[in-house]
Amino acid sequence: MTPNTAILVLEDGSVYTGTAFGAKTEAVFELVFNTSMTGYQEIITDPSYRGQAVLFTVSHIGNVGINLEDDESLKPQVSGIVVRSLSPVVSNWRAQTDLSSWLSEHNIPGISGVDTRAITRKLREKGTMRAALSTDIGTDARMRSSADTGTDARMETDLGAEVERLLHMAREWPGLDGRDMVMEVTCDEAYHWVDDEGAKWVKKADASILDNRDSNDRVSNTEYRVIAYDFGIKENILRHLSAMGANVTVVPADTTAEEVLALKPDGVFLSNGPGDPAGLPYASEAVRKLIESETPVFGICLGHQLIGRALGGETTRLKFGHHGGNHPVQDLRSKQVYVTAQNHNYMVVPESLDPDEVEVTHLSLNDGSLEGIRLKNKPVYSVQFHPEAAPGPHDGHEIFAPFFRAMRKKIESS
Repeated sequence: MTPNTAILVLEDGSVYTGTAFGAKTEAVFELVFNTSMTGYQEIITDPSYRGQAVLFTVSHIGNVGINLEDDESLKPQVSGIVVRSLSPVVSNWRAQTDLSSWLSEHNIPGISGVDTRAITRKLREKGTMRAALSTDIGTDARMRSSADTGTDARMETDLGAEVERLLHMAREWPGLDGRDMVMEVTCDEAYHWVDDEGAKWVKKADASILDNRDSNDRVSNTEYRVIAYDFGIKENILRHLSAMGANVTVVPADTTAEEVLALKPDGVFLSNGPGDPAGLPYASEAVRKLIESETPVFGICLGHQLIGRALGGETTRLKFGHHGGNHPVQDLRSKQVYVTAQNHNYMVVPESLDPDEVEVTHLSLNDGSLEGIRLKNKPVYSVQFHPEAAPGPHDGHEIFAPFFRAMRKKIESS
């Protein structure tokens, strides 16, 4: 074993050795696979991955480097990276650093040169697993000296002991079920969203989906006061809300409904975020009160799950989750099929919702799981997928429209 060796151990005892990159450290996490072909920077900075490591099924990662425009949060959020091949060069006009250096700066380990197809098949068959990764093989603390040569002591890694130690870490780690991961990623205090460098890629593209009026006319003449809950919000969501004319104030995840309503919003947005919605009773309670207030509410991903729980529904864990940019979802009303971006391990159980109160609007064409709902008598909408996807697919951009129409109706009636 060399100092560049990395070891990945799954809780079922599977062991994979490869080449270390990123930080020289170790981590324990849930291991999930992502099937997106592009956008590794956006994936790595998505707060919904808190507590997880991402295995990329695309075979080649790192060739476009890292830039300042494509972040979905202020820093990488994953616990580790698993890839088949790490690009030895960076070739992109926007690149400012390389993937390995960036991960090292943020103390995140990576392993390359492993059979990602075999690991993906295992996760599909057995479900999401806990795992541990070490890129710190070869340090003095884990090596023993053998001075039988009469020259400099030769350092040898006790691989068996290292594997056993990592296996113990993986099996003893409590996992994400029932845990509140949101408070690890939410903002410390409320702030007003101001467009960043990445906003230029969506500003003109998405302001015209609400109706046939000119986008500049809409943005200048109608201002929607939106309060966005930060459960781990992706910045591209904020860019899209802003592009459509929203004046967005972002609030921490534990902000009460009373505090939000005191700000007199035209609408409330519930963001994506990490972990198990069952571990967030305070958020479900706030959402329940917001729904009762008749304020327009729109939720994406975790926000969708919280709406489901606020309505008395149940949530459950998917076998291996939905992670990628190629998931087909059907709108049950129009029969239109969207190719969507998704990142979640939990879902709302549709049978647990009251059909007299809730209309199921979208279903996954992969596994039939619930992908969207609306309330029949209140301006409340939610989808499990990401209509703001960065990078694409962009099929679902129009999903924002009902929320803005509900806010416009509220404004015009007041």
